[in-house]
Amino acid sequence: MDKLARQLHDDAQRIDVSVSDELDRRIEASLRAVTPEFEESYPAPVARPPLFGWASTITGVAAAVALIAIVNWRAPAEPVPPPVNIVAAIPSIELKAETAVLTGPLQQELDRLQSDLKKAEEKVKQDIGL
Repeated sequence: MDKLARQLHDDAQRIDVSVSDELDRRIEASLRAVTPEFEESYPAPVARPPLFGWASTITGVAAAVALIAIVNWRAPAEPVPPPVNIVAAIPSIELKAETAVLTGPLQQELDRLQSDLKKAEEKVKQDIGL
């Protein structure tokens, strides 16, 4: 990496760039001629009256109070029946389950996989010449 960095540094030192006076004057004139467009097209923001914040806060509070009053006024007058205990209503089901014996087939599969891995390892060693 040091060799590459040194080579890039040496190559960068050999680069010779010069800008003619004419090109420099043209670039400077172009930069001076450019003005931001947003200054001309957007007017300055208009200041709001000092009580505008208070008025909007009071309006929001009044609307919330009115909404709460309307919702509570339309509340049902009928008593709500107590909830039914659904778990007690369902009869219990007796399940007869036995533990599955899966260790035998899994052990056989593991033995087969280990055998395949050993065969593959031996074949690779033969191919490499070890």
